[in-house]
Order: sequence, then C-alpha cells, then structure tokens
Amino acid sequence: MLTRPEICIQKNEMYMYKNDGYVRRYSESFKLKVLAELSKGNYSKRQIALAYGIQSSTINQWIKKYDRKDLMNTRVTVETDDELSRIKALQKEIKQLKDLLIKKDLDKLVLDAYLEVAAENLGYKDVDELKKNLNIEP
Repeated sequence: MLTRPEICIQKNEMYMYKNDGYVRRYSESFKLKVLAELSKGNYSKRQIALAYGIQSSTINQWIKKYDRKDLMNTRVTVETDDELSRIKALQKEIKQLKDLLIKKDLDKLVLDAYLEVAAENLGYKDVDELKKNLNIEP
C-alpha cells in the first residue's frame, strides 16, 4: 500500500491527518498522479487519501475539476413496485394539496376584494370598520 508515515499518523487504529496550520497547494501533476492512481483501481479513494495525506473531499474536488465522473461514487436507488406506487400516490396528493391551497388563496383574495368594494359602496372608511359593524371577525 502507498504509505507515507511522516504525513499520516496512526491513533487507536484510525488514521488521522496532521493539522500543522499550513495551507497546501498541489501541483497539477500531483493531482493527475493521484487521479491516475485512483483510476487503476488498486486502492480505494480513502486509502489513497491516507497514503498521500490529503482529504477524500480534496480528491472529489479534483475529480470534478478534471471531469472524471468515472471515478466518482455512484448512488443506486433500489425501489420495489409498492414503493414506486406509494411515491406516485404521494406525489399526486401533494399536487392536489398545492392546487387546493392555490384555490383557497384565490378565494381569499376575491373575498377581500368584495369586502373592499362593499365597504367603499356602503360608506365605511375601511374593511375593518365594515367587519366590526357586521360582527365579522377580522
């Protein structure tokens, strides 16, 4: 395995990175070397990161920078037919609830507009005064 003990230290069977307060800049050739090592498939991203004393997230940034999507972890979602039908039913319900909420908002806007017109036509100074006289809660 690729190991550089001066960079990585072992503590309680876990590898940890030294934090010596330095900001490290890596050359393009070093980055490409790390990606080439990863693409060979002999070592995992974690093993390479530990060996070179860098974070796995740094390697992920380099993978994105050099557009090496083949080296990125892939996520596979496995769903049963029951789960798919449940998801579709929930999505349909969400759409219905959104539509209902939009309708309620529009109904409230129309009602408020009617009350404004009624208050103006009946000579009240505002809708609150009309509601007060009609014993409607504001």
